Amino acid sequence: MENDLQNASHKRFNILTEEWVLVSPHRAKRPWQGKEEELPTSKRPSYDPNCYLCAGNKRASGEANPNYESVYVFKNDFAALSQHDEHFKIEDGLIKAETETGICKVVCFSPDHSKSLAQMSVAEIEEVVQTWQKEYEVLGSMETINYVQIFENKGEVMGCSNPHPHGQIWSQSSLPDEIVKKDNSQLNYFSKSNRSLLGDYLKQELELKERIVFENEAFVVLVPFWATWPYETMIVPKAQQIDISKMPDTQTVWFAEAIAAITKAYDKLFNCSFPYSSGIHQSPTNKAKNSHWHWHMSFYPPLLRSATVKKFMVGYEMFAGPQRDITAETAALTLRALV
Repeated sequence: MENDLQNASHKRFNILTEEWVLVSPHRAKRPWQGKEEELPTSKRPSYDPNCYLCAGNKRASGEANPNYESVYVFKNDFAALSQHDEHFKIEDGLIKAETETGICKVVCFSPDHSKSLAQMSVAEIEEVVQTWQKEYEVLGSMETINYVQIFENKGEVMGCSNPHPHGQIWSQSSLPDEIVKKDNSQLNYFSKSNRSLLGDYLKQELELKERIVFENEAFVVLVPFWATWPYETMIVPKAQQIDISKMPDTQTVWFAEAIAAITKAYDKLFNCSFPYSSGIHQSPTNKAKNSHWHWHMSFYPPLLRSATVKKFMVGYEMFAGPQRDITAETAALTLRALV
């Protein structure tokens, strides 16, 4: 089976979304004559007087940031969602639309403009984790909020408009499509077995040890069997927890350590500040019990062969389905050597 997976074209099933990804290992050997990105050459200063997110600076809205010394959270000045939009619903034949309300926040990870999570200490990342927990609980407790999405876009190539270390939290009244898919798959499995889908999957991965990148007392970092992006990884708590607010205080440092391990490994991979989009998928805050949920954090990095060669989702991926060349096992082996 292992020989087949590493040499023959095949498709792999994503148990969380119930979708397939096409894997073509032989294509990893093809020569690259496509686009290569320019790498920034200058190092960022610890403070940038022109940065909207640096401590003490004015933002584009005219509001000034406090002289914060650790993590700083504020409502997004250009939020994609608003609490105050007037409700409407349109159903005109096949034309449908309705109001979507919510609250969007920005989370500055550090006052140091030059850093990323990979340059921060485990203790500093733990403060970020604790902030995520608090915001999830506060936003999720609101009557009109049914889902809270915590995420980070790192790097210009991922559309990040400001290099200052920061992430975002979007909370909204309905469940996004990805969450609906993961909610259904986990619920179906839990209803049949009374066990966590990711919990059982993690047991299998820990036995095989083919796709494990890093492990500590409470968390596992792995390349999922169904990974789409070349060096995609997922952080999964060993014990089932439906959301990050259920993470014991003693485990926040272990989660921070796992984040530090994978982000540092990414930066070593192609000797650059490695771009990615990361996000935490966890239980909706719709007041349901949601016992079937097992929260996890995913990293979707676009780099393929080097710091200047990016994986694009085009052609077949746009019109048919996702496809990858580097197998999950090869990616895990490479990353594991860098942790």
